[in-house]
Amino acid sequence: MDITTSLAASRLLAQQRAMDITANNVANASTPGFKTERVVFSDFVDRQAQTASVPGVKGIVYTQDRATYREAQSGAVTRTGNPFDLALGGDGYFTVSTKSGPRLTRDGRFGPRPDGTLANGSGDAVLDVTGKPIRIPQTDTKVTIAGDGTVTTESGQIGKIGVVKPADPMKLRAEGATNFVSDSPTSQVASPGIVQGAVEESNVQPVLEVTRMMDTERQFQFVTQLVQAEGDRQQSAIDKLLPPGSGA
Repeated sequence: MDITTSLAASRLLAQQRAMDITANNVANASTPGFKTERVVFSDFVDRQAQTASVPGVKGIVYTQDRATYREAQSGAVTRTGNPFDLALGGDGYFTVSTKSGPRLTRDGRFGPRPDGTLANGSGDAVLDVTGKPIRIPQTDTKVTIAGDGTVTTESGQIGKIGVVKPADPMKLRAEGATNFVSDSPTSQVASPGIVQGAVEESNVQPVLEVTRMMDTERQFQFVTQLVQAEGDRQQSAIDKLLPPGSGA
């Protein structure tokens, strides 16, 4: 593969990655607790050997997919009227117990299982500050959840919902649309600002994401046209150097 095509291919791969991330943002614009993802690209300099004596030649710069990160700002809080729906007004994450272990989430669409255990839509139990599931007595009907996570019913205080934050937010790994695995230690948030009867919406801005998608598509088409033009140029040069009937 020639250098021009190699450079273009690195840019096309980067644009495809950007398109995939943007499309995923658009698809999750209505997913509670979802955080917008962004990609970071950098230059990879391939320093060419035997070119030190050639003026102006220092190396070939390729496009490199460096990292993916999430925008941390909170989404809008929407009232639902469901007493088991919870939104976080500040930093931190709820902890749910999955088959693969504890997972962090900002998706507060919760509800009681038949045995009274507070859980998310997948049936994963919501954990308290001690890492244990919260169970609401089946006979209790009035559930109040305070801003600090304290859960109170007719039976009195039955637990306190745990809200944690990782020591290093950059070491959160996504698992699905709203769950995260923390590769760093977590600690309890003192004032999580829980809002009962509400959910935090996605922080995706659909109009902005569609605009990004259109811009990425235009750039992808431009590079594709460059590759096609380079291919035509090379074919034209071959036809001139080796005309039909030359016996080559």
